[in-house]
Amino acid sequence: MRAILAIDQGTTNSKAVLVSEKGEIVGRGSAPVGITYPKPGWVEQDPRRLYASVCEAIDACLKAAPDVIVEAVAISNQRESVTAWDAETGEALGPLVSWQCRRTAQDCERLIVEGHLDRVQALTGLPLDPMFPGSKFRWLLDRMPAGRSVRLGTVDSWLVHCLTGGRRHVCDASNAARSQLFDLQEQRWSKELGEIFGVDIALLPEVLDSSADFGRTQGLPGVPDGTPIMAAIGDSHAALFGHGAFKPGDGKVTFGTGSSIMTTLPRFIPPRNGVTTTVAWRLGGKPTFAFEGNILVCAASLPWMAGILGLSDVAALVELAASAEPGGPGFVPAFVGLGAPYWNSDARALFSQINFNTTRAQMARSVTDSIAFQVHDVIAAMRAQSGGELGALYVDGGPSQNRFLMQCVSNLIEHPVIQCEAPEASALGAAYLAGLSLGLWSDLHVIAELPRSSHIIDPEPVDRAVLLNTWSDALARSTSRETTANDE
Repeated sequence: MRAILAIDQGTTNSKAVLVSEKGEIVGRGSAPVGITYPKPGWVEQDPRRLYASVCEAIDACLKAAPDVIVEAVAISNQRESVTAWDAETGEALGPLVSWQCRRTAQDCERLIVEGHLDRVQALTGLPLDPMFPGSKFRWLLDRMPAGRSVRLGTVDSWLVHCLTGGRRHVCDASNAARSQLFDLQEQRWSKELGEIFGVDIALLPEVLDSSADFGRTQGLPGVPDGTPIMAAIGDSHAALFGHGAFKPGDGKVTFGTGSSIMTTLPRFIPPRNGVTTTVAWRLGGKPTFAFEGNILVCAASLPWMAGILGLSDVAALVELAASAEPGGPGFVPAFVGLGAPYWNSDARALFSQINFNTTRAQMARSVTDSIAFQVHDVIAAMRAQSGGELGALYVDGGPSQNRFLMQCVSNLIEHPVIQCEAPEASALGAAYLAGLSLGLWSDLHVIAELPRSSHIIDPEPVDRAVLLNTWSDALARSTSRETTANDE
C-alpha cells in the first residue's frame, strides 16, 4: 500500500500519520516535544528536540504499518512559534520562541505608542500582540552570535530545513500570513513591515503555495532519500481544510493547549472586533481567506485544575464538572493574558463570585465552562463582522471528543457543532493538500466527498443571559486589574 506521511507538529506533541489514497489513516505515531518556562510569561522550546520528536513520531508510525510505502511527506505545524539557525551549518542559534510567549509584550506596546497598530493590522490582518512573530524575530536577532549567516523561520520552514538536509529555506503562505511580516493582499514579504519590526526580510524563507514542491527528504530515518515533501500548512488551517470547510461561513474550532476558531471567507475582509484575518490556504497562487480567533489558554487549564482539586486526571475533572449545574462561580483562564477577541496582555487568571457554599464540582464546572465562554465570544465577534450566516461548524482536538464539553459549546453559541471521530484533522488536511500535488485527488469537491465519521451535537436550551452575565463579570475583574510592582 502507498500512503502519504503527514507530520502534525504541535505544541506538546509531534504526531505522524499515514494516509491512504482512500483518505483513511493506516498508521499513527507520536512523541512528546517538551516545553520550558524560563521566566514568568516566557515560553520556549528546543528546536533540536522538536525535530527529534518528529523523527520519533515517524519511526513509531512506520513501525505500526511496516508494509506501507511512503509516496510523499506533508507538514502541519504549530504556528506563530519561530526560531533562527545558521544558514551554512544548519545549527540552531536560539530557542523556538513559542506562540504562547509574552516576552515581547513591552516591544508591542512601544510599537502601538509609536502609532504602528493600524498599519500593521491593515497589511497583515493581525494585531500588535506578542503572540505573533514580528517582535519575536527581532528578539532573536538581537541575540544572534556575531558573524553568523542567519536564517529566520516558522516551524514549517525549520522542519523543511531539517527534512531536506538544509537544502531548502521555504514556508507556505498560511504560515507566512501569521508572521506579521507578510502583506496579505500582495502575498509577499513586506519591506515596510520589516522596517517597523526591525527585521531584514531577506532572512525569511521563500513563500510557496500550501500544496507545492517543498523539496526532497535527505537523511530522514525510515523514509527513502528523495521522497517529495508536497505540502505544508499551519495546523489550524490544515484542520479547516481537513474538514472540507470550503464554503464561505463554514468553520472549525480546534481545542488544544490553546484554541483556534476559523471561518472561511468569500474574499479578504479587513479585521475588526478582536478577530484576525488570515490566509486559510493558497492553491495555484490564489489565497483563500478566513477569520480567526486565537484563544491562548483552552484545555491547558484542565490538568491544572485537576491537580488543584487533587483529582487523578482530566477525565475525573470533567466528570466532576458535569455533576454541577451551570451558573456557579466564574473563571477566566488568563494565565498568559487573553487573546481573541480581547487582546489584553495584562489580564490575570481568576475565579469570581466564590462563597462558602461554593462546591468542588462548581469550581470544576467554572473551569470547563470557560472553554465554551471563550468560543462564544469569538464566534459572536465573527458573526458581527462578517454579516453572513455561520455554516457547518466542526470541532477537533482532544477535548472535542468529550460530549459534555462540546454540548456546553453548542448551547452557548446556539448552533450545532459537528463532532469528528478522527482526532487527526490537521494531519489529514496536510495529507489532502499533498494528494492534490500528487494528483491523487483532482479537486476540492473530491476531497469534500471523502468519507468522514462525525456526530452532530444540537444546542439545548439554557439560561444564556445568566451564564453570560457571570462570565462578563469575571472578565471585567480580570481585565481591569491594576498592575502592581509585583507584576513587573
